[in-house]
Amino acid sequence: MSMEPLSGQSIDDADLDGWVYLLGGLQTRIRVPDFSAALRVANAIGAAAEATHREPDLDLRPTHVDVRLTRHAGGGVPRLDVDLARRISAVVADAGDDVSLEPSTVSRIELALDSPAYGDVLPFWRAALAMEESRAPEVDDEIRDPHRALPTVWFQPSGSEEPRQRWHLDVWLPPDQVQSRIDAALAAGGTLASDDEAPSFWVLADPEGNKVCLCTWQDRA
Repeated sequence: MSMEPLSGQSIDDADLDGWVYLLGGLQTRIRVPDFSAALRVANAIGAAAEATHREPDLDLRPTHVDVRLTRHAGGGVPRLDVDLARRISAVVADAGDDVSLEPSTVSRIELALDSPAYGDVLPFWRAALAMEESRAPEVDDEIRDPHRALPTVWFQPSGSEEPRQRWHLDVWLPPDQVQSRIDAALAAGGTLASDDEAPSFWVLADPEGNKVCLCTWQDRA
């Protein structure tokens, strides 16, 4: 089966109930009653993954298990991961009434540094954060944690005029969670700085002008 990544629209069309597509990967959160249940679910996921020769990222906590499926080199979701997601959903369905998929609380964060010459500063941040450059040959503007624990840092070309913003967050969300997140941020004193690129991303600003982008897979290649 091909390992070529599927488009966001193809993944959405697959109708994977309980899963969301965020930043080049399929993700879900499995709610569990305790850590023993988390271990049992993780072991069952391991068996399902072994059958498909895939290696999901698992994060075990006393209240939940986070699962992420992606091609680790360069990201993206191949058809095999869609099939594995269905197998994991079946594992959850068989685990009992106190175990369930909870994708609405899942998000991912990237750090973005706006710089007029990011090639000059990228090596510093790669060294300071003990990261490595992307393995994708066409990507030269980001650094990644080789252990996949820290957020990816990417560098955005910008002007040099002062004052200018340097750092901002990109928060990746399921499309159906964006409006409630915008509403909460506005109620907390923020402003909608731009929705020109929606539904790809919305730009929000806090009362001091610091910005965050709420991002989705929609309207992207």
